[in-house]
Amino acid sequence: MTEVRIGTAGWQLNRQHREQAPGDGSHLQRYARVFDCVEIDSSFYREHQAKTYARWSQSVPHGFRFSVKLPKTITHEARLVDCGALFARFLEGVGELGDRLGPLIVQLPPRAAFDPATAETFFAEVRRQYDGPVACEPRHASWFDEAANALLAAHRIARVAADPVLHPGADEPGGWRGLIYVRLHGSPETYRSKYGEAAIAATAEAIAADPEAGAAWVIFDNTMLGHAFFDALALKTRLGADEEARR
Repeated sequence: MTEVRIGTAGWQLNRQHREQAPGDGSHLQRYARVFDCVEIDSSFYREHQAKTYARWSQSVPHGFRFSVKLPKTITHEARLVDCGALFARFLEGVGELGDRLGPLIVQLPPRAAFDPATAETFFAEVRRQYDGPVACEPRHASWFDEAANALLAAHRIARVAADPVLHPGADEPGGWRGLIYVRLHGSPETYRSKYGEAAIAATAEAIAADPEAGAAWVIFDNTMLGHAFFDALALKTRLGADEEARR
């Protein structure tokens, strides 16, 4: 494994996080002193101005990276059809992150079944415009078969490993294996549940055991009660301890 990044969906800090993220500055600046990546989830709901992305980029250290979720206008409204112009507009904004831009995240609605023609056209267009890392989080059972996996791999698109597990295989990475992207939304109660020590240990072991991946991102999305920050910190500590033990 050449790179492992751990963070949360968004960088909002609550009172309970003050001790772990002290000091002056914005929430993002304080967050970036603790973690080396974050997922911008708000881009799914609304368009951010290019100057906003530029300001965020300038707020973090050089080695910090942002992953960015594609807007719902592409994934949920257009359903991946005729999205070339929408995707180009999205790229124009996120391009202001510069060398701090990490993977783009394509999260599909639960009812969006795998349609080979639509998927092929969309991901070919993505690759025509963008050569960086991309991860797709499908949530319909039809995406977890060999045909869908092969199509994603052909376009160098990683399939997100997600929890809670909606379908068999959804908790395992798929598609292009140059990137592992894990999204942990909270289980059993989505967005609210805290991950225990056993779950953190299992995640650490799964990442360390994958010999194929060139990079891994683990994003905790159980943010509603503030657990994501502490779970991400626990995983970071666990991976650091495991690495130290191997030396």
